[in-house]
Amino acid sequence: MSMAGSAPVSPIAVKPPLWLLAELTYACPLQCPYCSNPMEIAKYKNELSTEDWFRVLQQARKMGATQLGFSGGEPLIRRDLEQLIAEARRLGFYTNLITSGVGMDENRVRAFKEAGLDHIQVSFQASTEELNNFIAGTDAFEHKMEMARQVKKQGYPMVLCFVLHRKNEDQIRDILDLAVALEADYVELATTQYYGWAYHNREQLLPTRAQLAHAEMVAKEYQEKMKGRMKIYYVIPDYYETRPKRCMDGWGSVFLTIAPDGTALPCHAARQLPGLEFPNVREKDVAWIWNESPAFGRFRGLDWMKEPCRSCPEKEKDLGGCRCQAYMLTGDAANADPVCDKSPLHHLVTEQVERVQQLAGQKEFEAKPLVFRNMANSKRITENA
Repeated sequence: MSMAGSAPVSPIAVKPPLWLLAELTYACPLQCPYCSNPMEIAKYKNELSTEDWFRVLQQARKMGATQLGFSGGEPLIRRDLEQLIAEARRLGFYTNLITSGVGMDENRVRAFKEAGLDHIQVSFQASTEELNNFIAGTDAFEHKMEMARQVKKQGYPMVLCFVLHRKNEDQIRDILDLAVALEADYVELATTQYYGWAYHNREQLLPTRAQLAHAEMVAKEYQEKMKGRMKIYYVIPDYYETRPKRCMDGWGSVFLTIAPDGTALPCHAARQLPGLEFPNVREKDVAWIWNESPAFGRFRGLDWMKEPCRSCPEKEKDLGGCRCQAYMLTGDAANADPVCDKSPLHHLVTEQVERVQQLAGQKEFEAKPLVFRNMANSKRITENA
């Protein structure tokens, strides 16, 4: 898509998706205030059937997709999960289950293994039972611990995910000690991404510079100490960077997300973007959606870019950053991601960071309640929108 007055747009060579993220349901027993699901989750109830998902898996695999993630909400809520895993194995996918562990037991872990599941990632909210259960909104910590052990017992690599934010960033050493105690093979210290519920709770979740400096130091210490035994992934939050990350490795380039209602998305947060009509797998096949739908073509390549991205020598490295973040912070998805210090709107990020720096630790500021993810809050937000 060319901008007015620009040179004609050269055709974009569209490669097939490599990653399929199957968001099986938005339902979840946890109420995490950083959840990236849409805040309007109460509106999305018409989930794809087992047969719908079979068709999607077959079409995506035929196109060349090789990696498959089962996500949510909480994918364990779907009672047909074992069937979907078995079909994915039959088709030749490498399968990943991204789960809180709530809704799983030893028998179900064993059933997943028998169905052909390759990989299970168990998420924790904190290193202590008290904080974990507060953030999760339910008593889940001890069950998570047991499920992590069962995953290891069934021969899976131990993959743990901890979402970091101001409420638990100071636990970084205890978090990594917990991972060591559980004999984790991989640990993702997943910095909160400010979409969905996390964006709504941004002031309560954004860490301070001091917290980040400490967390980065400890992460590097454990990366060195556990070298060859445990891989630890830690990424600095976008809001503290001066260049944006290459979002989803390029819009409509690698990742295809299918939401629970069948909406096809270039990323899990994209349905919030105005002016784009995302197709549904109930109505269109995956090949058409990926190759021909206007929504998937909207931000492919470089020709959609406005200044300063359009003339930036780094544009092929970061592709202008995140379209959803650009929209949420500036009101225009075609703007440069304001995380970039070349953006004329970079101050929208730095002002938020400075506000947290000044107010963090003050009783009144810290006492502001988090909005937890649940259907009641979702309905209130939808009604007040």
